[in-house]
Amino acid sequence: MKCSPKRIRKRMHELSVCQAMLNQVSDIAERERASNITRIVIQVGPLSGVAPELLQQAFTIARAGTIAEQAELLTEEQPVRIRCLSCGSECEARTNHLVCCECGDFRTRLISGDELLLASVEFIR
Repeated sequence: MKCSPKRIRKRMHELSVCQAMLNQVSDIAERERASNITRIVIQVGPLSGVAPELLQQAFTIARAGTIAEQAELLTEEQPVRIRCLSCGSECEARTNHLVCCECGDFRTRLISGDELLLASVEFIR
């Protein structure tokens, strides 16, 4: 199977994200004196620049030889939410259509949807 250069770069990006996440999780495990990580939950917004399915694939590679080697990675996709600067209402929006759902104004501020957050880590002591 051939991969285009863009697809390879994208996979490399997710791999580096996983490695950074595993460093953070390892620090938590060390602080809590955990012997094993069993589950990691992350929240991913569609505007985060991270593809959840590629993150899952990268996690399988990145976790090898770490305290999270047997861990399960769960991704919770977060909605895009905006606040209208004209009428003040808050609503969900499509990633390519960030207009107010109440008044239709395009002057909005992003509230959520661009996050990549470590939500929880489950471990065994």
